Amino acid sequence: IHKNKGRKPAHALDDEVRQRILELHQSERYKNCNDVHFAELLAKYEGIEVSPSTVRRIRLAARIKAKRKRRPAKAHRPRKRKPQAGMLVQMDGSFHRWLEDRAEPMCLLAAIDDATGRIVAAVFRPQEDTEGYFLLTRQMIEREGIPMSIYSDRHMIFRSPHDKLTIEQELAGESKPLSQFGQALRDLGIEHIQAHTPQAKGRIERLFETLQDRWIVELRLRGVDSIEEANRVLPELIEEHNKAFAVEPTDPHSAFVPLEQNQPDLDLILCYRHWRTLGTGQTLSFDHKTYAIAEGSQKSVIPPIPPKTRVEVRQTLDGRLFLWYKGKAY
Repeated sequence: IHKNKGRKPAHALDDEVRQRILELHQSERYKNCNDVHFAELLAKYEGIEVSPSTVRRIRLAARIKAKRKRRPAKAHRPRKRKPQAGMLVQMDGSFHRWLEDRAEPMCLLAAIDDATGRIVAAVFRPQEDTEGYFLLTRQMIEREGIPMSIYSDRHMIFRSPHDKLTIEQELAGESKPLSQFGQALRDLGIEHIQAHTPQAKGRIERLFETLQDRWIVELRLRGVDSIEEANRVLPELIEEHNKAFAVEPTDPHSAFVPLEQNQPDLDLILCYRHWRTLGTGQTLSFDHKTYAIAEGSQKSVIPPIPPKTRVEVRQTLDGRLFLWYKGKAY
């Protein structure tokens, strides 16, 4: 008989610590944590350093089931990542009870870089909407730069309801009309790729599974109970996620293009566009009001804009109106 038989291993947890871990695991504060995340939170908030496998053993000994079963292995191979950061960014939204019963359900819009798995932008919105994707894109550009392409689903935010051309229109060389968001991507020189199946954008679908698993708990621990507070803590959550889950790209050179000083104002690209006919006296109607081209602006238009000319009105997210004519704002 081995002399250590019946002895408690030197590295074994005290019964008191084990019981404390079990109590915390079952508490309202840490409810619905997976083993890995719970082990991280024990170290961060409780000063208890244990491995996820130790958490699992304690849970199983107490006959507590895992929060959810592991996903079965996929039958198809995952798509190979792009070699460079910025070559492809996936965007999508997830409407969920992110704040549980402390607030109404809301939509998390997120953008993930395909090469690295890094979250490059995220914002909480009441609903999935065009303005939210404008804000998401601006955040990404200011943080990382302009990507080569964006991958999304076929939500009406991303495509025009009139994007199917007749044979006659195709033969005439007409282009498909773009949504408000699509026009902004065109002006930024970003290729827009639309997925035809949920499986095609699996990387961001898996991201939302992970975020629902973790961020609901993180928002609870921070006492967040409004969409405004949730957006304030997002930078911290993004940084923590990227440290834990991002990978190095195959090619270290980034394909993100920094926004140059001489490039157009993002306010006038990530905005709403409306077409109007210019009336006599350099006026136009918009939102039941009549507007005249501001003095000084008119003088800079050479030649003056003729009446009945179709002009574009650009409305910024903060409500300002600009006349857009021949690539300039007035």
